[in-house]
Amino acid sequence: MTVPQAPAPLPKADAAAGDEAVGDEAAGSEAAAAGILRRQRARESSARTYARSFPIVPVRAKGMTIEGTDGRRYLDCLSGAGTLALGHNHPVVLEAIQRTLASGAPLHVLDLATPEKDDFTDALFDTLPKDFADRARIHFCGPAGTDAVEAALKLTQTATGRRGVLAFTGAYHGMTAGALAVTGNVAAKERVAGGSGSAADVTRLPYPFPYRCPFGVGGERGAELSAAYTERLLDDPAGGVVRPAAMIVEPVQGEGGAVPAPDSWLREMRRITAERDIPLIVDEVQTGVGRTGAYWAVEHSGVKPDVMVMSKAIGGSLPLAVIVYDQDYDAWLPGAHTGTFRGNTLAMATGAATLRYVTRHGLAERAATVGARMTARLEGLRHELPAIGDVRGRGLLIGVELVDAEGPVDSCGAHPAAPGLAEQVRAACLDRGLIIELGGRFNATARLLPPLTITDEQAEAVLDRFTDAIAHVSAQAQTQAQAQAPAQAQAQARQKQGR
Repeated sequence: MTVPQAPAPLPKADAAAGDEAVGDEAAGSEAAAAGILRRQRARESSARTYARSFPIVPVRAKGMTIEGTDGRRYLDCLSGAGTLALGHNHPVVLEAIQRTLASGAPLHVLDLATPEKDDFTDALFDTLPKDFADRARIHFCGPAGTDAVEAALKLTQTATGRRGVLAFTGAYHGMTAGALAVTGNVAAKERVAGGSGSAADVTRLPYPFPYRCPFGVGGERGAELSAAYTERLLDDPAGGVVRPAAMIVEPVQGEGGAVPAPDSWLREMRRITAERDIPLIVDEVQTGVGRTGAYWAVEHSGVKPDVMVMSKAIGGSLPLAVIVYDQDYDAWLPGAHTGTFRGNTLAMATGAATLRYVTRHGLAERAATVGARMTARLEGLRHELPAIGDVRGRGLLIGVELVDAEGPVDSCGAHPAAPGLAEQVRAACLDRGLIIELGGRFNATARLLPPLTITDEQAEAVLDRFTDAIAHVSAQAQTQAQAQAPAQAQAQARQKQGR
């Protein structure tokens, strides 16, 4: 259950008055929160998302804990969709902010050179595989991952003189025009004029997904078929695919449901693109900075991309996005991809501090260890909690797909996704003081993205609250089904008599 903030101890003589005061304060806080939420609903666009799922008003946060206006505390297993590698208000981040402010450094200077930018670039390049860093150039983008994706697409189109892009089912790369075009989510596209935000000609390829395999076979065979299909399509003179400007891929699909790409498959994608002179863009917006158990998720496979897209955690909780790419592709003219907010001095300072802290304290290795432990426990609960259809991910990017365990299985043994049940589990988690979000196909995958600083005790608390929420919602569903069974039986009997 959620844990209310304990009021300060009161003298015994004033206990009654104190209780009344505390009650009045709590009521006032709840009324204030209700007013804020009401005004938000009335004033903000209908595109708001997280505010719909979490009707809370955070006022304080530290580490993995968020506190609302009513004093309730929550374990944050969303972490700004992976942005908060060190959790909320980590001391090293606050110190970087305070130091930068005290120095009198300009907070906005467009893309001029500053000591903070130079230091951030050093810190970032120190984390990259050496053979990539030695030939790398960096471009500072508008402060969001979607703009970095736009920059990567534009860069490769400029360098190659081609237009098309190879992208994958299940992908999420952002919501601006080009990024939306390479994103797989149909719901995000279908109401946009033109159907996709098509700033690029996109060829959609099957991403390997054992639980819901696009070929209906699952396992390693599904990945093999994906690679074979890609290679044959590109070489088919009647396949309809003109040689593209790039392939863009996520090493682990985050919003797509925490689906990791097999390392061998990623190496095949690198071979296929390299042999055909197609630049490979790796989107590390959510997977970077230790999240998957390596500093960059692409390191698991040993693949060297041509372009890496980075945002979220690289800013140390503040907005920052860059692309890093091989110098051979640096074909832009001055101003080819610009923007007013490409010089966020504070984000560069907090980003450099975060990058070095993750390295110094071995947080990528920590993510691998804790993530494996959490995944193993969840996997072990599948028999006890049949609503858990699949457990997957890498490091501290974990997905748990919730299913209708009574429904029929497909050719891969997967039950139907249960988005309604998943929404109830998310709400039940919030009641228990845990913030999680959903994603994946059918929006039925609970995604666990805790900060890399999560303690062993917090990891256990997350799993306890999460699994208790699943058990509670499953029991409620079973009770409801049992209550409806007699009425359904009577209706079927009446139908038979009517015949």
